Amino acid sequence: MAVSAPFCHGVPPFTAAARGSSARSRGGRLGLVEGCCSGRIVAAATDAAPVTGAARVGRRCELFDLHRQIVPYVDSWGWQKSIVERRKALVGIDTDTDEDHSDTLIALQHPPVYTLGNGNDEKYLNFNIEDSPIEIHRIDRAGQVTYHGPGQLVLYPIINLRYQKKDLVWYQRSLEDVIIRALQSAFSIKASRIEGLTGVWVGEQKVAAIGIMCTRWIVYHGLALNVTTDLTPFQHIVPCGIKGRSVGSIKRIFQMASNGRELNDAELMDTAYESLIKEFAEFFQLSLEPSPDLHL
Repeated sequence: MAVSAPFCHGVPPFTAAARGSSARSRGGRLGLVEGCCSGRIVAAATDAAPVTGAARVGRRCELFDLHRQIVPYVDSWGWQKSIVERRKALVGIDTDTDEDHSDTLIALQHPPVYTLGNGNDEKYLNFNIEDSPIEIHRIDRAGQVTYHGPGQLVLYPIINLRYQKKDLVWYQRSLEDVIIRALQSAFSIKASRIEGLTGVWVGEQKVAAIGIMCTRWIVYHGLALNVTTDLTPFQHIVPCGIKGRSVGSIKRIFQMASNGRELNDAELMDTAYESLIKEFAEFFQLSLEPSPDLHL
């Protein structure tokens, strides 16, 4: 049986504590804001430092770093489903290698696309679904409509919660914690939750959406963080079915704090990626092992 949890819907409030957390170095953060493809894919070359230190602990997790690449939504969705099916087949089976039971993390960006959860109400679309201004897909998660596009950092963790905690609310709250810590660590941005709503907020602006699907305690889909995203497409929908709330991005927050000064998009994206995967690995006690190819 598959169980889905939303990008959008509210869930009971829960505060997850990191396990094995340690003091984090604040060196290297930008500090600009205070207080506030199907088939074989080759991972992007990056100047980012490899995951080291506290991030290299615990259970093995393959990392496919495509965070500088624009990957069609249908490709990434297909990859996830293929990996999940392989993992499901191994549940309860003893195998010879740790690789057979490893977790997976895919980092990427998407071209402009709207995704509709399996419980979506079209009243949250400000257009006729047959005349969508951009690509649109119904997918196997719960929740309402959301937008993905260039400049938005998407992480798709495919994790067996039998090795973590068999609790979907805990997992969603944990992903929120990862984002909140990454924003503070890398950018000195003070982010938070809003009770009853899923996601991460800076003031009244939602900067990250979270949504998952679970089958046999293997979770997929994940999180989307607006880094340098063009926010215009959000105006054509009621994001996540939440009325009266605005959507923001790291870049916009910096612009508001820096009197509109232009910032380097590539630097913001790389910094967000490095911080997010570091916090992810530390929180879930995973050893991220970069893999050059996603060969399905």
